[in-house]
Amino acid sequence: MNPKIELLAPGGDVDAIKAAIIAGADAVYCGLDTFNARNRASNLSFEELVGVIRLAHEYQCQIFLTLNIVILEREFKSLSKLLTKLSNTTLDGVIVQDIGMFYILRKYFPTLDIHASTQLTTHNIGQIPFLKQLGASRVNLSRELNLNEITDMAATGHKHDVLTEVFVHGSLCVAFSGLCYSTSASVGNSGNRGRCSQACREEYETTPSGNNFPLNIKDNSAFFDLPALIDAGVHSFKIEGRIKGASYVHTVVDSFRKQIDGFISTGELTQDGERLYKVFNRDFSNAFLRGDLNQSMFIENPRDNSKNHAIEASNAISIVQIHKVEQNLNLEKDQITASVFEKIKHLSIDKPTLRLVFSGEEGGPLTVTVTTQEASALTSISQAMTNTFVLQSDEALTRNNKAPLDHATINKRFKSLDNAAYILTSLDTAQVADNVSMPFKALTLLKNEVARVLNSGQKVLPEVLLPTLERHAKSPPKKGNTRANLSLLICDEADVSLADVTDADIYFKLPDAYKRGCTKYVSFLLENPRLIPWFPSVLIGKDYDVALNILQQVKPALIVTNNTGIAYRAYELGIKWIAGPFLNTTNTYALLAMQEGFDCSGAFISNEINKQQISSIARPKNFKMLYSIYHPILLMASRQCFFQQSVGCEKPRIDNGCMLSCDKSTSITNLKGDSFAIDKQKAGYPSIYNQDQFLNTEIIDDLADLFDEFMIDLTNIGAGDKESPDKAQLIGQFEQLLSSDSFKGNDISSVINHSLKTMVPQSTNIQYHNGL
Repeated sequence: MNPKIELLAPGGDVDAIKAAIIAGADAVYCGLDTFNARNRASNLSFEELVGVIRLAHEYQCQIFLTLNIVILEREFKSLSKLLTKLSNTTLDGVIVQDIGMFYILRKYFPTLDIHASTQLTTHNIGQIPFLKQLGASRVNLSRELNLNEITDMAATGHKHDVLTEVFVHGSLCVAFSGLCYSTSASVGNSGNRGRCSQACREEYETTPSGNNFPLNIKDNSAFFDLPALIDAGVHSFKIEGRIKGASYVHTVVDSFRKQIDGFISTGELTQDGERLYKVFNRDFSNAFLRGDLNQSMFIENPRDNSKNHAIEASNAISIVQIHKVEQNLNLEKDQITASVFEKIKHLSIDKPTLRLVFSGEEGGPLTVTVTTQEASALTSISQAMTNTFVLQSDEALTRNNKAPLDHATINKRFKSLDNAAYILTSLDTAQVADNVSMPFKALTLLKNEVARVLNSGQKVLPEVLLPTLERHAKSPPKKGNTRANLSLLICDEADVSLADVTDADIYFKLPDAYKRGCTKYVSFLLENPRLIPWFPSVLIGKDYDVALNILQQVKPALIVTNNTGIAYRAYELGIKWIAGPFLNTTNTYALLAMQEGFDCSGAFISNEINKQQISSIARPKNFKMLYSIYHPILLMASRQCFFQQSVGCEKPRIDNGCMLSCDKSTSITNLKGDSFAIDKQKAGYPSIYNQDQFLNTEIIDDLADLFDEFMIDLTNIGAGDKESPDKAQLIGQFEQLLSSDSFKGNDISSVINHSLKTMVPQSTNIQYHNGL
């Protein structure tokens, strides 16, 4: 049994953070009003963050800051300023999604502890050493994992000295986190930028199975699974809820605190969990953890279910009985809220006051007496903690009648101590002798020493200025392609014949799932050495093992991978690899991180960003930049079944056979009349696609000088029952666009674009214009 289990709580605003602290959280994660994946939370100002850190540390509680979004090139200047400020606090960790941010944190801000966000979709053991090498000290595991998979991940974490976190309570996404593009594809509201519009909670037209909320799943709760998670070796139990209020946070954290402490002291679960139903919930499920994915995970109510639970628990039937139950519940909620705010009202994040008294005589040092005063949460309101320390200059004061050290000079040098951490209430220079002075440098050193002591003994770091990034030219395209090379993605073995009509690179998309011990693709790839293996985003458990075996047995010269676990093993084997489009690459620092740390040869730039955001990326030396110009638009992929709630399914739960054999397709339509294709390929995860294909020929004219290669996806995935265009003709059209005969605005280019729009009538490139 591990008594050091951490309880990690959400803090969307100051009151929620106070509630988490007073309820017994070991750590709280919160966000500022920029660079975090919960834009709908109230979030904190920087001054509030400094106060929250000080308050939390009084209670031996840590504070982690969420910086868990993908970063655009133009944002790194302001991000660097923020990280410098954070380095000069006692912040306990930053939670990160963007690979480029890992790079600058490790290289320029080594004092900040890095945690890998759930947005990185960490689900197999190969990803742990990849994230470790990026600089992560802990990893938040994907919420879709079952207990056996979590146990393997935690053991790998221990092996690599990486802590593991598991979400134990709160909202569940039906999609794999980090791989949901449900609203960025239409209006630019990306979950990877903290602006998720929660399409999964929307109401849809009634499906054939009779559901109006076919994507809405219950909340996660592992309240009674804590012993198993402790035995699995998990370090941190994480509660979701940064858009929830203080009463919710206190109730949930206090419930889990009592459950954890009770189990550690008695070996038994002592809490019944009923209090969790008194605050916001969509009912609860632990089906992911149990590995039992069934229809009971879904619920038709995307809003608060606490009222329904209370009615069912009381067996209320009549209108009078139901009304009474509702009244009692509302009264209980009001009492919870009042009780929580009574408990936290004395907690203050106000800045301590700072008083400076200077003294000194000719021939002696300049002395400064520093006094800070703050109200302590651990004492009565009328009491305050006062601390005083005295510092002296290294150099002596000298006689100077022409330019004496006066109040204005000292104030100018020390006024910066009135900052996010302290309020400078007085600066007294009356005890400094007249007509004395000292060098400006010596005065600055004294100020810096005061700042160091005030900063918990840490030297105040200067602002980090990131160096200008060098842009390197791309390699010349293949013969006949004056703009850029063409590449193809296929997944049907019959499409190998397309090699006869083009000399383009051909990527072969490997499945998400395999039969245990499958060797089919080893022999297939060895027989077709021209094919470049393309590894998918999600490879869990045995599927990762089989994919790894394919990589190790085939040992291709080059692969494309959307999975960092495969990337890490390719790096170990000396196999060249290209980062796939689902690694969400949006900036130069991500390219540098992968090239310098893992010998990456190239990367697909994210289709979520627009022309201006793409054009600012600087190519590293000897590095390929790629972009997918034609593909189905993935909105979300899930481990859960989308057919149970849409067209229905005779199977009560998902089993291994479902992944390997099911190949259904259907669609759902929201109340705005927008339809979305549900597609399940054999050996693929259930996925939802936009009805339009992504078709972006504009980028060829706009940014061909930036890219080495444009890819077209010929897998037919997401097409449902729509007729697919002739693949050989498509290849021919795209090759003409990339040839020397086609230039912007000429007649040939216009004819080809018109032909492509005819062949792909339902298409869009709105993401290329909207961006992030």
